[in-house]
Formats: sequence, structure tokens, C-alpha cells
Amino acid sequence: MTSNEFMFSVFPYVTIIIALVVTPIRYFVKRFSYSSLSSQFLENKQLFWGSVPWHYGIILILGGHLLGLIIPQSVLAWNGVPWRLYVLEGTGLSLAFLTIFGLIMLMVRRAVQPRIRAVTSVMDVVILLALFVQVFAGIWTAIFYRWGSSWYAAAAAPYLWSIFSFNPNISLVENLPLMVKIHIIDAFFLVSLLPFSRLVHFLSLPLQYIWRSPQVVVWNQSVGAVTNSQIKG
Repeated sequence: MTSNEFMFSVFPYVTIIIALVVTPIRYFVKRFSYSSLSSQFLENKQLFWGSVPWHYGIILILGGHLLGLIIPQSVLAWNGVPWRLYVLEGTGLSLAFLTIFGLIMLMVRRAVQPRIRAVTSVMDVVILLALFVQVFAGIWTAIFYRWGSSWYAAAAAPYLWSIFSFNPNISLVENLPLMVKIHIIDAFFLVSLLPFSRLVHFLSLPLQYIWRSPQVVVWNQSVGAVTNSQIKG
């Protein structure tokens, strides 16, 4: 078995199995650990400048990757007109810079703030480094190999579908540049880290708030008590 065969036909399944098995175990055994373990109360200013750019950037980038996976032919058709290709590539690169700026701010915050450093685990460091490699590899690809949205739709998306269909076609990716391969492999590595890290918090989004009935808040303090407190105030 070659390194390409292992990294692109075996490793993806190892990471997916780990995520699928360990994630529900963590949910049922340590349900309250499904959290981002926010440290906002320890430091807020640097967190804002890191968290906001990071979340806006990464969500939009992941959304773009998802569209490229679902409708690759539409992406290729869009890119068939040069100015539309330039707009898509420029937007993606701008979002990537926004994302890595936020990520660097979060890394600096954990390094320089004593109270944040005190609650930083080894897994936090591993996650931040893996995320940095992932975003950096994406930016490197966008700058030096160009038209990443097209090769993603033409090569990476079919490769991912071959993984999902249990018939991995590594010929689609084995000849891609090294940094592109790192980008793909690191994405699967992040999948394996999901159940062991605070990244799992995105699975606990309160989606039920969208359809649940409005809550009625009842004030239980008597009118007299409120009046007396206002008089004393």
C-alpha cells in the first residue's frame, strides 16, 4: 500500500468512524460537555476580534465548499465566464484572510492572556494548530495554484463522493500539489478530532428554538414588594 492509498483511501474512513462512534458516546456519557467552553467571562475584548471574524469567515467558506460538493457542475458553469470566476475566487480569498485573522487573534489570546492560558488544554492547542494549517493551506492554494473553486468542483468533489459511496477514487487527488493534499488530509484529521474537542459544540446548536412555542415569563414578585423596593431606592 502506497502513502497515497493510505492517506486518501484508508485514513478518511478511520477519521469518519472515530467521529461517528465517539461523538454519540460523548453525548450520552458527558452530555454537558457539548459546549464551546466559552472563556468570554475571563477576557472579552480580544475574544471579540478573534471569534467574530473567525466564525463569519469559516461559516461562509464551509458553505461555499458545501455548494461545490452538492452542485459541482453549476460551479464549473459559473466559472466558465471569466469575471464570475474572478468574483468567486476573490470573495473566497477575502473570506479566507478574514478567517485566518480571527484564528490568529484567538491563538494570540490564548498565548498572552494568563487566565486564558490557565484553562487551555492540550487539545485546544492541537485544534488551533490543525485549523491554522487547514486555513493556511487553503490560502496557499488560492494564491499559488489559482482557480481552486474549479479544481475543487472537478477533482475534490468527485473524490469526496467516491469516499461517501465506499469506492474511493484516489486518481482524482493523488497528483494534486502537496499543499492541496495537506488541505484534504487535514480536513479529515479535524473530523477525527471533533468528538474530543470543543469543536463538538456546533452539534448542539439550539435549532429547536426555531419551531418551539414562545415562552411565557411570569414575574412572581408581588406588586407591594416592588413598590417598597422602589421607594427605598
